[in-house]
Amino acid sequence: MEGSSEIPGFYKLPVSERMQLIRKLTGISEEEAKTVSNTGGLPADVADHMIENVIGGITMPMGVATNFKVNGRDYLVPMALEEPSVVAAASNAAKMARVKGGFSVTNTGPVMIGQIQVVNVPDPPGAKANLISHRDSIIAKANDQDPLLVSLGGGAKDLNVKVLSTLKGPMVIAELIVNTGDAMGANAVNTMAEAVAPMIEELTGGRVFLRIISNLADRRLVRASAMFEKEAIGGEEVVNGIVFAYAFADADPYRCSTHNKGIMNGVVAVGIACGQDIRALEAGAHTFASRSGKYKPLTTWEKNLEGDLVGTLEMPMAVGLVGGASKVHPAARVAIKILGIKSAVELAEVMGAVGLAQNFAALRALSSEGIQRGHMKLHARSMAISAGATGEQVDLVARAMVEEHKIRFDRAKELVEKLNSQN
Repeated sequence: MEGSSEIPGFYKLPVSERMQLIRKLTGISEEEAKTVSNTGGLPADVADHMIENVIGGITMPMGVATNFKVNGRDYLVPMALEEPSVVAAASNAAKMARVKGGFSVTNTGPVMIGQIQVVNVPDPPGAKANLISHRDSIIAKANDQDPLLVSLGGGAKDLNVKVLSTLKGPMVIAELIVNTGDAMGANAVNTMAEAVAPMIEELTGGRVFLRIISNLADRRLVRASAMFEKEAIGGEEVVNGIVFAYAFADADPYRCSTHNKGIMNGVVAVGIACGQDIRALEAGAHTFASRSGKYKPLTTWEKNLEGDLVGTLEMPMAVGLVGGASKVHPAARVAIKILGIKSAVELAEVMGAVGLAQNFAALRALSSEGIQRGHMKLHARSMAISAGATGEQVDLVARAMVEEHKIRFDRAKELVEKLNSQN
């Protein structure tokens, strides 16, 4: 770039003027600026209030996964992501699961934890006992912050206290246990934690530093299960292959990382479409997978006495329908309407089913034909487009590369140029 990145007052400028300044500093073209300025279904003025220093937006394909039956109800599931084959794989997995009734999912409820960190406590065990004895007054103070949530059956429900041994000495950690209702809950929980901090300082004789929600939502779990009839998924060898693949992931964190990534392909795609905090979802999932001290799969896969495959998933699912992008982003509101869910718990249950379906699809592909076969066919289309293919050229170039087993940008470019020269 030309000039300094220190731009006083940049945040005060209108979106269009910020873009003009970015053009001047970085040399991007007018056409490139128009591309970024196209915010799609998100009005620029709404985007400007969602985050800071907005200059435009980036759009992502949204597809709809079909065939999902969760707890006896059918769903069309919006999924937004850039990776090919994911939506198709989820749809295919859900179709196979329907043979045995689809997905069964339970939820432990929308409960989050807010942590208040107290340091320099003269008597940590005594402070812990004092906080516990004042549990009711602390909870009452927390609930004063959100009477609407309390009136709807939510709010702070309990108080846990623990003493940690840390690099900086002992710390007393007070934890508010909060039912957040249909909200993801970060704002409500953080507000409660802020409010009770002075009371906790007085009761402990220490100093409060952090007052923040935990994204390890281990009191907000979904548990999904499905049975896949062996004949419906390719026979006994496929069942055995998936069970062996799971055993590999259970034993080796290098494999397990990719195993769990496949689950999050589905969970995050629905989360993006429905305006959820996907960073919180990722953080909670991977921390939960490590709770034993070893990084473990979020799913289990077993063969039952009839030889059918049984899969289960257990993971945190902190999602909401109140506040955040789910209410602000027009496309997220439409996605939620397509999904047809009525509560945060229902959204979490569907997302758990999609995570299990996505994991099944990946393991089935890996243990049978190999995951690249279907994935690369779709990747070839993206490669063709990036090389300049348009219209019918996209399929022609993609098909040629797949047949040649040469799915590369340079080959795509050659094929596009050849087609253009024939016209």
